[in-house]
Amino acid sequence: MADVPISTVENARYLLSSDVCGEVFLVYLKAAMKGLYLVEPVVAVYAFAAFMVFPLVQQYVYRRLWQQITNTSYPSVDASSQCDTNSSNHSSQHDEVQKAASLFSMYSELFSMIPSLLVTLTLVAYSDQRGRKITIILPLIGSLVYCLCFLAVSFFELNLYLLIAASILSSFFGGIGTILGGCFSYVADLYDDGKEKMLRMAGLDMMLGLLSGVALISTGYFIHAAGFNWPFFTAAMFHLLNLVYVVFILEESMVIDSVAFAETNTRTLQKLPLRIYSLFAQGSRRRNCLLILLIIIFCSFSFGNFGGLSLVTLYELNEPLCWNEILIGYGSALSTAVFAVSFVGVYVLSRCLSDTTIIFIGMLSVFIGLVMMAFVKTTLLMFLVRIPMLLAIMPFPVMRSMLSKAVSKTEQGALFACVSGIDNLTTTAATAAFNSIYAATVAWFPGFAFLLAGGFCLIPMSLLGVLRFFGLENTNESESLLQEEETQETDNTPVA
Repeated sequence: MADVPISTVENARYLLSSDVCGEVFLVYLKAAMKGLYLVEPVVAVYAFAAFMVFPLVQQYVYRRLWQQITNTSYPSVDASSQCDTNSSNHSSQHDEVQKAASLFSMYSELFSMIPSLLVTLTLVAYSDQRGRKITIILPLIGSLVYCLCFLAVSFFELNLYLLIAASILSSFFGGIGTILGGCFSYVADLYDDGKEKMLRMAGLDMMLGLLSGVALISTGYFIHAAGFNWPFFTAAMFHLLNLVYVVFILEESMVIDSVAFAETNTRTLQKLPLRIYSLFAQGSRRRNCLLILLIIIFCSFSFGNFGGLSLVTLYELNEPLCWNEILIGYGSALSTAVFAVSFVGVYVLSRCLSDTTIIFIGMLSVFIGLVMMAFVKTTLLMFLVRIPMLLAIMPFPVMRSMLSKAVSKTEQGALFACVSGIDNLTTTAATAAFNSIYAATVAWFPGFAFLLAGGFCLIPMSLLGVLRFFGLENTNESESLLQEEETQETDNTPVA
């Protein structure tokens, strides 16, 4: 700017001329946004767009399959229930469509599971050297491609099974496990204090829940007013907006030496498969026991919880509830109050209870809710059954915080790659397994799958007792273990 004329008038003319105005604007924009380490907007917008699409796809597939199987148009009315209880033929059609829809969901999950799992493990572990933003950017690109493919199928009424191909294509960019693993690693980079880290991670879970609730309740009205095309387009635009924010505004949480990275890039890629192995190989036996037990508890609870919840929309579409899109949106939105209440629960209970006690209370909440859901037959009870599950999300941020505190900062990416990868595999397997079970049991007892999911929640609850019996749940002990290991590594380092 040394060449800028001193005169005010000439200075203004200079700044408004050619490309200088744009350059100055970019400089001030970057200066204003420097130091912006808010990953919460990313999770919020992603949750809104993704959870707008999730029930949208289920209902779109359900309606297309209804038309194919029954050769009739889908019964769309304004009444709260679409069941014709006096028609046995109608009931058999519902069972047939329910079975086909659950199997379609199972195939979609299974075929996209392996690519998504491999990408999650690779990217989140790779982020320890390359930075966390890559774990956020690629899944957003995949989600954008996913929405655009669904929009094309819906708009041009293409073959329904192209949706499975779209799911597979998007899985090569990673999935929700990748972006959440990256975001939780991002937060772990910013905080050393265990409590602040746990509350920040609980805040991410809360943003995930609240914005997904807004999306779910708006989806029903969106479908009712504008059909399926506009919601798919809206979700795609939100993913695009999110991508712009991450690329141009969000700061990287890690300091990366570009020269050193370029020199070791090939070596890092070659050693990626060993990073998760070294996470356990270099740790003490006590720390490894803590990590392995926590991961097993995390994934077994996730298996029962998400496996059961993946069937809720199909259960609501089935007899005797037969909800329309508006009621499905209200029910799904009410479920997301769980995230806000769970965040408050973590904040309050962490002041007076141990981590394992908070986790146990959350798991008990899920167990009670799933068992009650198995016997729900009326609309009122389907709404009320959400109340016992208000603390269902508490175990996840607490366990993530316990895991994060047990490893060093240079191992956060490898840790969350391991957790996200196994969790992604677990939830995908749970969705496929429970959809298959639901398809086999829907004719004689639709609630059986919910009882089974509740039974699976007893496994992590039992393992919590093992964790507490050996005293591994103590946060101070976990931190002292980490400090001892870092001290040993420093002592064993040869002096130059």
